[in-house]
Formats: sequence, C-alpha cells, structure tokens
Amino acid sequence: MGRGGGVWPTGLLYSTYEQRLLNSLDRSRLPKHVAIMADGNRRWAKLNDPAGTVVSGYEAGEAKLLEFVSWCEEVGIEVVTLWVLSPDNLSRPSDEVGPLLDVIVDLVRRLAGRGQWPVQIVGDLSLLPQATADALRAAESTAGRTGMHINVAVSYGGRRELRDAFRSLLAEEANKGTTLAELAQTIEIDTIEQHLYTAGQPDPDLIIRTSGEQRVSDFLIWQSAHSEFYFCEALWPDFRRVDFLRAMRSFTQRERRFGQ
Repeated sequence: MGRGGGVWPTGLLYSTYEQRLLNSLDRSRLPKHVAIMADGNRRWAKLNDPAGTVVSGYEAGEAKLLEFVSWCEEVGIEVVTLWVLSPDNLSRPSDEVGPLLDVIVDLVRRLAGRGQWPVQIVGDLSLLPQATADALRAAESTAGRTGMHINVAVSYGGRRELRDAFRSLLAEEANKGTTLAELAQTIEIDTIEQHLYTAGQPDPDLIIRTSGEQRVSDFLIWQSAHSEFYFCEALWPDFRRVDFLRAMRSFTQRERRFGQ
C-alpha cells in the first residue's frame, strides 16, 4: 500500500525492489564468469504465440539475451557464456532449425555490433550449414576489444569439446615428435585446459538455468567442476532483471569451500 492507503503501481514496486537488490549486493563477492542455459523458448512460444510458431520464442529469447548481457555488464561481470544451440537441437525439423540459426547469427552480429565486447563463438561449427558457420565466424570479433568477454556457445556440447581438445593436444604433440608413451607420462590437467574452446578464460563461477530444468545437459562439463548452479522456474523469455539480481544475491551468500 502507498501513502494514504493507495496501491503502488506494480512497475514501481518491481523497480524499487530491483534497486534494493542491486544496492544490497556485495560487489566483492560477485562471480567473474556467469554462464546461462537459456531454456524454455519453445514452450514460451506455445503459450504466448496464437499462431503456435516457435520462431516468436527464439526472437523473444534473443531479445532477452541482449538484456541479460547488459545486466551482467551493469554489475561488473567479466565473462559471460550464452548457450544458444546444442548438437541435439540440430535434430529438430528443418523448418524450425533454419529460423533458429538465423536468429543466432543475428544475435552474434548485434552483440559484436555494440563495439566494446569481445564476442567469441565456442562450439563445433562443422555441424552447421556452411553458410551459417561462415556467417558466425565473420560476425565474431575479439581483436582490440577490452570490455566484458562474451562466449556464444553454438552447436556446443561438453563431450565434443573434450574430444576436440584431445584431438588438438594429440596433433600438437605429434608435430613435436612426442610419442604416445611419453605423452601418457607427462599430460597434466593444465595441458588439457589449454586446448578447450575457453582456453585462457576463468571457469564459470555461476551457471544459471531457466524453465525449471535441473540438469547439466552436457554444458561446460569440464569447466563447471567447481561452479555454483542457480535454477529458475521462469521460461527464458520471461526471465526478469529481478530474477538475475536474485541469482547474484544467492551467489554472494554462498560459502564456496572448494573441498576444504
């Protein structure tokens, strides 16, 4: 209730609550790397699009991802990973996959078009149509950019990433003349990490998954060894800034022991 017994407008209440959450965050404890499993676009479309097409869900999801990265920048996140397509998603009907790939290319172009964010594609682009893979490679941009680093995980699967890391490692060592017996005796965790898609980046401190699902689903399975998870019931296009701030608050209140 407002002064004099009136009812506060819903928008004002949310805005006030969001500002309180933002002000209450312990900035020294915020995650450096946040990853998002933006789940629920198709279900959102079925609930909100009278025509019943899933394209509206993908477009709404893209708009939300653009908002999400701005929220991350607002609180000082250093690295953001957006998972937008898994290899399994490519098995959907072609009339659904085609528009989804178009939305993803548009997303990468818009992120890179901001000018300040390094935008990197991570995933197995060999699974995509050649034109889509070429468009994504052309759109990504990292050189000379020093802002928040954005990974866009396209056709990404954790097991495939490990496969590719080992292929790269073995090829590199073979070129040096290293035998398999020698490599077996010398390979270390740090050596493998140098061949991941995210080589040189900090592992995600926090992974957020929307739509009520509570599974890892082959996402960053190497990098998430010590990650905190936050699950939200909202379908991705309905994910709000207040939900994001609640996730940040939850993370800052956790005690990360790392086995100690």
